[in-house]
Amino acid sequence: MEKDKAYKVLAQQEDISNNKAKELIDKGLVYVGNNKVKIARALINIDTKFRVEEVGEFKVIYEDDDIIAVDKPSFVDSYDIADAIEGATLIHRLDRDTSGVLLLSKNDKFLEKAIVEFKARRVTKRYIAWIEGVFYEETIVDAPIVTSRKGKAVSRIDELRGAKALSTIKPLEIQGKKSKVSIEIATGRTHQIRIHLSHIGYPIVGDELYGSRTKAKRILLHAYQISLLGYSFTSKEPREIYKYK
Repeated sequence: MEKDKAYKVLAQQEDISNNKAKELIDKGLVYVGNNKVKIARALINIDTKFRVEEVGEFKVIYEDDDIIAVDKPSFVDSYDIADAIEGATLIHRLDRDTSGVLLLSKNDKFLEKAIVEFKARRVTKRYIAWIEGVFYEETIVDAPIVTSRKGKAVSRIDELRGAKALSTIKPLEIQGKKSKVSIEIATGRTHQIRIHLSHIGYPIVGDELYGSRTKAKRILLHAYQISLLGYSFTSKEPREIYKYK
């Protein structure tokens, strides 16, 4: 059977450029059956049939002279949203797979105030996730995190060199051997929720980097609510978060 690189086969199938095909694979949007295509240059049979997941459009939840609150869909980069909104600057960011509330500032003065609030830990951030295993008791995880940024960012627990990280996890629902939980974070380290849940033995469903053995279209993590400087914004749970199955 003749083979070629995955991105080239995809480009021909979808009638798109090679660069666009690579981008779709790199963003985790391309599947063969239920298996995600992870390596754009991997050799694959030329008659392979791909499935490309559609990316939703972001929606503005609220806007005034200082702030814009956006409902970010999964598979969209936070920086791409900032680029799409003229004059807006990210106040924080969400991982590409993570959906939910994303905040942007419309002026430097408000941005400076927001940064102060984040540093002082006066920002309330609540997330919702589906995790592996049966989780039934509120747990506080106080475990310092260090992040390696060679290539893709990867975090780990490091008691000596890690930065302080605090997460409070509460059970919401149990479905078979999966649990739905609420997470509040007092700090905002890279991949904090993902590594903390993995650290206590409950990786997020679909998060293969941190130990999930369940295949999913995305990492099942949603930024449900954020409050700062008198504002509070909520993002409705998308279908895959609202109900696991």
